[in-house]
Amino acid sequence: MNQKTSGAFIAASWIAVGAGMVGFLIGLWRAEMLLNEKGYYFTVLMYGLFAVISVQKAVRDRLEGIPVTDIYYGLCWFSTILSILLLAVGLWNAELLPSEKGFYAFSFLLALFGAITVQKNVRDNQEIPS
Repeated sequence: MNQKTSGAFIAASWIAVGAGMVGFLIGLWRAEMLLNEKGYYFTVLMYGLFAVISVQKAVRDRLEGIPVTDIYYGLCWFSTILSILLLAVGLWNAELLPSEKGFYAFSFLLALFGAITVQKNVRDNQEIPS
């Protein structure tokens, strides 16, 4: 029995992705770092968001019997892991306070989680007639 996703869960998902992205971007805006460093972190955020949405779609397609090539499936997972590693390496080498590093890490992960759940909710609700 399929049910539409609750409004509360949809709202929580959008709040998670929004809070993660906005927090991360405000942190970048206010950071005392070079513009190229800000560009690096911004690009890693966008790459990570795209990667997790692609993973969610590829995993769901496979579960539903929709053909997904092994190479695309692998690239989705590789991109997701790579985006997290790129952020980790950037933060490890950054001249930031440990609290700032933690802020970026957790806002990044919150944004990724939110993006996955928003994608899931959109897909779930498209498949169920009103």
